Amino acid sequence: MSNIVVIAEARSGQVKKPSLEAVGAAISLAGQASAQVVVLVAGAGLDEARSTLAAAGAHKVIAVESDALGQYSGDGYARVFQEQLAGLSPIAVLMPHSAMGRDLMPRLAAMLGAGMVSDATALHFEGGRVGATKPVFAGKAYQKAFANAGAPLCATLRPNAFEPGSGDGAEVSTVAAQIDAGTLGAIVQEVIAAASDRVPLQEAKVVVAGGRGLKEPENFRIIEDLAAAFGSGVAAVGASRAVVDAGWRPHREQVGQTGKVVAPTLYIAIGISGAIQHLAGMRTSRFIVAINKDPNAPIFKVADYGIVGDAFEVVPALTAAVSAAATA
Repeated sequence: MSNIVVIAEARSGQVKKPSLEAVGAAISLAGQASAQVVVLVAGAGLDEARSTLAAAGAHKVIAVESDALGQYSGDGYARVFQEQLAGLSPIAVLMPHSAMGRDLMPRLAAMLGAGMVSDATALHFEGGRVGATKPVFAGKAYQKAFANAGAPLCATLRPNAFEPGSGDGAEVSTVAAQIDAGTLGAIVQEVIAAASDRVPLQEAKVVVAGGRGLKEPENFRIIEDLAAAFGSGVAAVGASRAVVDAGWRPHREQVGQTGKVVAPTLYIAIGISGAIQHLAGMRTSRFIVAINKDPNAPIFKVADYGIVGDAFEVVPALTAAVSAAATA
């Protein structure tokens, strides 16, 4: 039987949500291709990661453990995953489109002599070939690509574009990797995350984003209040490039072509006109709500729901309604 391999990302021993979404995508693809799903994960202290992945619906979970893999190394991770892939002969290799995925998957694709699709939003199996679809031209069109004959499809998957996998009964095994730490090259020494009780922007189910229509940075409190009204771990705050360039908000919150690309279930754009660079970062959201006092703002062309009005009147009322619904 053919294999579809998912390379999961574990940080501090914990599996990140986009990796579970990649397993879900692989399960759906496997159903079309009559294949089985194998999950690979590398690191140190992977007990919790193995347990989480075993409940994600895959057929097999292989954990490659070594103290030398405790922190990410592009060279080291590529080498150990290449060794595992050689014995699996996959028809597809999938990863989340994360910082690690953007660094690691091109390395593996080169090692496998395969093509690569980055930031894919759909997977296909047609005519015996595996393919993937991704947005191009700032999200104005979609491109479908297929694996070359005899080579697997390598793809990174956009967070929130696929449903997480679930299930049980996976065959779990551990491989003790023998690695010379001196051959690892560059190593991530430390990841410093900003303290926050909110979900990361690209993983949020809801993104509440503000633009220049808020007039001044202090007014971003209405954005933060609306995000908080959805409850802990649901919504994240986003911002347009103009707002970030003006120093109102940190770059980590920027949504757009030169910021982060997001695909939440709900995207609320407040005081954002809708420049093409911004639309490129959020137009694949499942539902888009736009609030702007300019009825001709381009954002309304992509919005599922639009409110023409003053944000300082509309947003507090919306926040009160969301808060009441969330606590009902």
